[in-house]
Amino acid sequence: MNIIPPKSGASLVLKSGQRLKVTDIEGMQVSDILFYNRDDVAEKLSSGKTFDYEETILLTKGNYLWSNRSNKMVRIVEDINGRNDFLLAPCDMKTFEHFYNMDGYHPSCFENLYKNLQQFGIEKDDIPSAFNIFMNVQFKPDGKVSVVPPTSKAKDYIIFEAQMDLIVALTACSAKDSNGGTFKPIGYEILD
Repeated sequence: MNIIPPKSGASLVLKSGQRLKVTDIEGMQVSDILFYNRDDVAEKLSSGKTFDYEETILLTKGNYLWSNRSNKMVRIVEDINGRNDFLLAPCDMKTFEHFYNMDGYHPSCFENLYKNLQQFGIEKDDIPSAFNIFMNVQFKPDGKVSVVPPTSKAKDYIIFEAQMDLIVALTACSAKDSNGGTFKPIGYEILD
């Protein structure tokens, strides 16, 4: 298993048909993940298209994640925890200023995704909303959302099956509230 240290990220290439397992090693740790078409990075993960085609915002085992061109990118084939988010964007410095009154540098999911995607020619403005594995976003009938601690336990995992050749980037999330107040590693491995 490959380990992403706390508040950092990684990237990889996943071939069509391969499976990617992402593991919450210690529990209560979110991982932002992005998918791009390996042959044309202008085709990328889309929350809006996914919500349209899957007809739900609570995505888990059996659901597909779709691209901005209405193509299936991955299928979720296993999801032990079952709680993920696709509403909120990757955290960045302005997020930390707004929610935490932080001044100065702090690692962010946006930065960790971008830094790991640069090698593939993907620019900052090409970063869409990520699929937030294990993130526990609750919403009230009036539409108000809140981020509460993840329900994932140590060794909980999710498995994605690639529906096309993909570039993948993922993080060990850097936002304190998303992770129940702590920062921990994330594990990942390609299953052939």
